[in-house]
Parts: sequence; structure tokens; C-alpha cells
Amino acid sequence: MSLTPQESAYLEKKIGRKPNPVELQIVAAEWSEHCSYKSSKKHLKTLPREGRRVISGPGYDSGVLDVGNGYVVTVHIESHNHPSAVEPYGGAATGVGGVIRDILSAGTRPIAILDGLRFGDVEKDTHARWLFKNAVRGIADYGNCLGIPTIGGEIEFDRCFTNYALVDVASIGFGKKERLIQNRADKGDYVVLIGGSTGRDGIGGSQFASDKLESENRSAVQIPDPFIEKLVIEAILEARNQKCIKAMKDLGGGGLSCAISETSDALSVGIDLDVALVHKREQNMSPTELMVSESQERMLVITSPEKLHALKEICEKLRVSYSVVGRVTEGNMMQIKYDKDTVAKLPSDVVANAPLLDRPASVPKYLEKISSIRKPKAPNLSQTLLRMLSNPNIASKHWVYTQYDHEVGIRTVIKPGQDASVLRLDNGKFLSVKIDGNSKHCYVNPRQGVIGCFDEACRNIVCTGATPIGMVDHLQFGNPEDSEIFWTFKESVEGITEYAKYFEIPCVGGKVSLYNETDDGPIKPTPLIGVLGIIEDKPLIPKKAKKGDLLVMVGLTKDELGGSEYYEYIHDIVGGTCPAVDMESSRSNQEAVLEMIGQDMTKAVHDCSKGGLGVAISELCITHETGCLVSFDKIPSGRLAEDELLFSESHSRFLLIVAPSKIKAAKALLEKRRVKHGIIGKFSGKNIVFKNKTKVVASVMVDKAQEKWLNSLGSLVSHG
Repeated sequence: MSLTPQESAYLEKKIGRKPNPVELQIVAAEWSEHCSYKSSKKHLKTLPREGRRVISGPGYDSGVLDVGNGYVVTVHIESHNHPSAVEPYGGAATGVGGVIRDILSAGTRPIAILDGLRFGDVEKDTHARWLFKNAVRGIADYGNCLGIPTIGGEIEFDRCFTNYALVDVASIGFGKKERLIQNRADKGDYVVLIGGSTGRDGIGGSQFASDKLESENRSAVQIPDPFIEKLVIEAILEARNQKCIKAMKDLGGGGLSCAISETSDALSVGIDLDVALVHKREQNMSPTELMVSESQERMLVITSPEKLHALKEICEKLRVSYSVVGRVTEGNMMQIKYDKDTVAKLPSDVVANAPLLDRPASVPKYLEKISSIRKPKAPNLSQTLLRMLSNPNIASKHWVYTQYDHEVGIRTVIKPGQDASVLRLDNGKFLSVKIDGNSKHCYVNPRQGVIGCFDEACRNIVCTGATPIGMVDHLQFGNPEDSEIFWTFKESVEGITEYAKYFEIPCVGGKVSLYNETDDGPIKPTPLIGVLGIIEDKPLIPKKAKKGDLLVMVGLTKDELGGSEYYEYIHDIVGGTCPAVDMESSRSNQEAVLEMIGQDMTKAVHDCSKGGLGVAISELCITHETGCLVSFDKIPSGRLAEDELLFSESHSRFLLIVAPSKIKAAKALLEKRRVKHGIIGKFSGKNIVFKNKTKVVASVMVDKAQEKWLNSLGSLVSHG
């Protein structure tokens, strides 16, 4: 829990003396990788952060986007990986609580939760199943208790996550622009700690998350209490309405150490704090324990002397514990006292800004080994399609999202299980949200892999009729001290930057999580991309396909099976050519689909991604409970083998259900926009049939496909 020799020397030079033990632990918490971003901050500066809707972006507890008519949307994403790998229920639950308080910090009400989950091979690994079940339960229980809907997410299983878990939680907030917390402070203002009492749980959590997971350090895992969090939310929002809050920060990683130093530094003020005044749940806690504890459900509020009494009254009315722990001073010093004794006195700008690192980066040797592979012989494609539909990475996540209350709050217009979820906003507009990731693609080609994740999230948003307006990222990698791992991180950041600039989608927040590895080795590069889209008029609510409706494909299918579920799940092959995004084509395809939705030319739109065309068409048939006859010779593509046509995961592709009466106008629009497209199938019957001219390539019954797709994951976990 200490600093490196170089960091110790830097600190001593900055403060002009040796730090005492309390100061050393305060700085160690703030300078941990988890809190300081010392390996990544230099590279993150390349991300585009400005846009016409951006009110605040990265660097704050949550990003803020203007959605018109005096309203804003806030968004943030966080991880709780190490704690969830040790204690999945509490780790995942406190991950939800933390990201919700980030939303609250802006002065907005949290209205939705999304999650991104990663575990080992749940088909063969009982420990992975245990982690999975309990992490889902933790997320469900916490969100359901708060009455905040969990409206979407995504899940991936891979052997690289053996004995580990990635638990990412994103949250969305909504409020009036005029009620945003302005974050300012003046000399004499009071510093108030509101919410849960401080205990010894979570001590050293930020440092625990900044190293390889080697031991089950349960003391670093916080204890969740959603009932206190619910009261804290209501108290904070009422205090906001009564203008009792001048500045506010969630107590997350690093506890009071980070909250005090970062608030002091950001507002250019000093803070005098007496930790003896902190309301505690355990006796005889030392000043160090009080400063670095990461006990949950706590908020730091700065209020004026005139409003202190009103703030106290609100907390007492709602039975929320609070303690007045300090005052704002001039200068930039954070002075920590215990009763009358000063136990730490440090310049906040030094504590809040760790010395940044220039990590070396080198191309991983494994990339050369997996770049060229021998293509496998195609198996029976009907049987293979059924196997693919029961693959845990592709099978329906119905078992997961039915545990979440995704309708509470009556905003959810499009529920989990679709391409993206849609929320109704008070200004008459709609918000579409989705997070996406693909560690298999990102392992084979880190740059194109993450660009593909970004493109997929945008496609999912477009499927609901929304235009992307902002994004958040969560970048998860192994040990950054390994130059090959750090190279994959840099490539990912550059890929996100390239796509974001081309599509003019600003980054409004994110998280970097490093040291994600166990004794078995590092995880695959696992960046997640969350995209928000706005719908000005109305979302595309899918209408049921009828007999005779036509299946239109937009986009080109290529020989890109590298990192595909088909290669890895069916053939156990890692490598090959990863799908690459042609940004010009992708933009044209997205714009064309949005215009078709706007002109009411399509009944439903579905993204084509994981599992390829075979899986995407099967999902449509299962959802719409009808068969479809698909003609291979109509699919826009080069000369491809049959398994390549079925399972390539090429990007920028959409499937549209179009009524015969609309097909002429739809075709004219697509031709006018010069996008690659084809009328590839017709809905009818009870079978999903793929034909290559007269030859039947694959054929499965809809009800059989539905059984495999709908029940596989739930059956696996229920009997695990």
C-alpha cells in the first residue's frame, strides 16, 4: 500500500519534507492507478471531448449532455472487477451504488442502469457459473431496491476470464439544466459528509484494484446497503431543490482522501477536515482508516453557512445520517485533524495529480502467430447454426434481464433484449442507449476491434431510430507495466479517437481499469463502448413480420472470420482476419437506415454482428415467430464460402423487415444513397432456410431454434 521509490522522491520534493504515515496512505490511495490514471491520462487527452450538446465531459463524476428544452442527460460508467472476482454479490452491488452516486453528483436523478459482464467458460467452469449467478443477483437486488430500472447490457464468456470477473456498470441521469450543481466554494463554507456510516470495509480498495488479483482480500470489498442509498438520493435531490448544495462529490475509490483532495484541487480552495467528527459504525478507527475507507452510500457536500441548517433539517427528516466535518479555507492545503491534532497537511494539487508515467509499448508477439491460420473445413451448417444459437455468448440473455425490474419509473419504451433500450424523456424526446464490447476481436486486432465495438454500439442505437450524440468508454486491460499489454491499450485509445472524430461523437466520460489479471495471466483487451442517441420524434417500435414481408440487407459481408464466435466456439481457432470498419460506408449505411425509419419504410431493423448473418436472421425469425427463405446469391458480398457468408462478423450491416408495399420506395432510397444492399429473403413458413441457388445450405425449424436460443443460458446456470 505504499509508493514507488520514484513517487516517494517526487512527493518529498514537492512538499519539501518526508510525509508522515497518515499522509503517505492518503497519497498512496490517490496515486493508485485506479484513482490517478497515471499510466493512461496522457493518452486519453486525444479523445474528442467537445460538441454542441456537451456541457461537461471527462474529468467530472459524470458527463452532461444537453437534450433540449432545458433538460440534460448525465452518464457515467464504472467497474468493480477485483471486488466482484472475490465476492461477486457485494462487489457487483456496490458497483451499481457507486455509479449511481456519480450521476447524483451532477444534481440529476438516476433513471437507468446498464451492465457489461465478463466471466470464464460457464459451460465447463462451475466457479465461473457461481461468479455469474451472484454478480447478476447483486446487480438485480441493488437496482430493484432503489427502484431504478436496469434496462440493458451485454455479457461475454471467455476462458481468459477464468477465476476472474469484469463487472462494468453504466448509469443514466436526467434533470433540468438550471438545477445542475455548479461546483463552487467560498471561504467559510461547511464540508458535510452525508449518508452511510464509515467502517473498515473497503480499506485499501483503490490499491487492491491497482494490482494483479493474487489473494481474496475481502476487507477491500465494500458492504452494500441500497436502502440507505435510496434515502441519500432523495435527500440530495431535495437539498438541490432548496439550493443547499454548492459543490458535491461521491465518495468512491480512495474514500475521503480522494474526495477531499480532488474537490479542493478542482475548486482551487483549501479544506480543513476533522475526521474525529465523521459518523462511524466501528470503534477506535484510526485517522488513516477514516481517510482511506471506501464504505458505501456516502456523499461529500459543500454548503454555505446560511444553508447549513436547512441541509441538516432535510437529512433529519429523511433519517439520513450526516456529520459536519470541515470548513473551506483559502489557499490549496488539505489539513486533516483528529480532534485538535493535525495528522496530515498537504497541498491538494500535489495529492490530486499523481506524476504521470510514460509507459513503453511494443507490438505483442502473439499477433504474428495468430495472423495467418488454416481455414477449417465447414461442418454440417444446419447443426452448426443450432450450436451457435445455444452458444452462451449468443444465446438469449432472458435469464439475466428478467431478474431486473426494467419497467419501474415508467420511462422504458424499448426493453432489454432488443438491439438497444429506449427511455422516454420529459421533453417529448427519447433516449436510446447501448453498451458493446468484443474481447475476441480486440485480441486479434486491438485497434479494429475497438472501432468495431464503437460501430456496433452506434448501429444498435440507429436500429431504434436514434442519432448518436455522445459516448463513454471503459478500457480494461492487464498489467500496464508489460509493454505488449500497454501497446494494446494505446491502439484501443487511438481507435476510439479515430472513430469518434470521424463521426463527431464526443467522449463525455469513461474509466480505465488496468491490472486485470490472475496467476493464469492477463485478460484479453476488453474495451467497452457506451453510446447515447437522441430520438426527436418517436422510436421504431418493431412490428411483427407477416407472411410475404421481405428481408433487406444493408452492408457488405466480407471474409472476416478472425475473432468470430464461429472460429472460437465451433473450431477452437484463435486468429485470422478481424472485421475492419470502412467508416465512409458505415456512415452511409447508418444515415440510409435512419432515413428509412424516419419515412416509415421498415417494420423492424436488426444489427448484424456477433455470430454473423446466420445468427442475426435466426434471431429475427425467433422474435417474430416466422420462418424465412434466404438466398445466398442475393447477399451483398464478394466470393465467399458458405460458412463465411453465414458466420462472418463484418461490421456496418443491418437487416430490415420491409412490407411488399414499401419495397419499391425502400429500394429507390438505398440506390439513391448508393449503399450496398440486397433483398435477400422472404418471410413465411416455419423454417429458417438458407439456399445457394437450388442447394439448401442450412435449414432449421423456428421452434427448435427458439428452444436452443431462449433456454440454453438459463438451463446452464440453473443446473450449475
